[in-house]
Amino acid sequence: MADDIKDIAHAVEAASVMRLFASPPRILALGEPTHGVDAPLRLRNALFRQLVEQEGYRTIAVESDCVAGLLVDDHVTSGAGALDDVLEQGFSHGLGASAASRELVCWMRAFNDGRPASDRVRFAGFDGPLEMAGAASPRETLTALHRTLTDHVDPGLIPCTAETLDHLLGPDERWTDPAAMLDPSASFGRSAEAGELRLLADDLGALLHAWAPHLIAATSRDAFYRARLRARAASGLLRYHHWMADASPSRLARLTGLRDQMMADNLLALAERGPVLVYAHNSHLQRDISSMRMGGQRLEWWSAGAIVHTRQGEEYGFLATAFGTLRHQGVGTPPPETLEGALYAIPAGTCLVASESAAALAATDPVRRTSPYFGYAPLDPAHLDRIDGIVFMKDVPEE
Repeated sequence: MADDIKDIAHAVEAASVMRLFASPPRILALGEPTHGVDAPLRLRNALFRQLVEQEGYRTIAVESDCVAGLLVDDHVTSGAGALDDVLEQGFSHGLGASAASRELVCWMRAFNDGRPASDRVRFAGFDGPLEMAGAASPRETLTALHRTLTDHVDPGLIPCTAETLDHLLGPDERWTDPAAMLDPSASFGRSAEAGELRLLADDLGALLHAWAPHLIAATSRDAFYRARLRARAASGLLRYHHWMADASPSRLARLTGLRDQMMADNLLALAERGPVLVYAHNSHLQRDISSMRMGGQRLEWWSAGAIVHTRQGEEYGFLATAFGTLRHQGVGTPPPETLEGALYAIPAGTCLVASESAAALAATDPVRRTSPYFGYAPLDPAHLDRIDGIVFMKDVPEE
């Protein structure tokens, strides 16, 4: 049995990952079971380097603000901005403080130095401009979209002036009040101004697409891509603010679903440019419905991965990451009857296991491991048929 267990484990390398698929996935999703741990981020960095050098991947997307991520992309492609500023302002959720994020950005910048634009690696955030405490003002995205159109399209076609947009937006504080996350009455999302802005965002986005041929010729395909990103973000933010003002019991489930919908739209747009490695929490990338408990309520929503999979089919690949121990967070040796316990018997410290092999290990007792650490989400052995492979990290050290 020991030899059988050993034989199913492979190094986490581009070549072994690609053997899991009939052809390289257009979107290769690599999940993590919790946030704030550097070891899986370093593994992500190493895998991305190999995918770039051996398989032709040229984009990495992370669970971070899609608009802020443009600063990181500018830096890695052209050297714009100071590194420390880029790490602080170009990542959301505190991700820029990670040593692994710095390592990734520095490698990408060095790789791109002297390369033609068509061969450069690209960085993208694919999360909405959201944080746990609330959502950003739609000002930045709406005004940038409006400016792009007024610079290149007949003024008579623009649905409003910049002054009207500014008046409707008002001060950013009305949009970013953290109280609105828990108190619907504190949200500005269902005001008359917000309602008018939703209509204008829709009209501006429609005009952008209607004039795509001219805009691409007058600027560039990349500039048009960025305008599309801002149009998606503006509409997504206004929709999110609208439902933040909802007082129904479904409010939080709807908001979590809207976030993953924004993620999915961004991933589908990225896939148009070429193969992309995506890194985020397992719950955002899995092919199944996601769930969590918040405020004593069980929330369910369709993950970004599930939405993308319905569009991409076999061109969407998903590798889930699982931990054996995370001792500094109270996650000890997994019970042998669980999936993580079966994987823990593998001698390798970090390995890749095909889902079919993992299912065979766990077939005798389909028990889901429990964890005392709120931030760690163990894998559900009942859903292994929805995973292409498992990256297993046996003992994750404190850093």
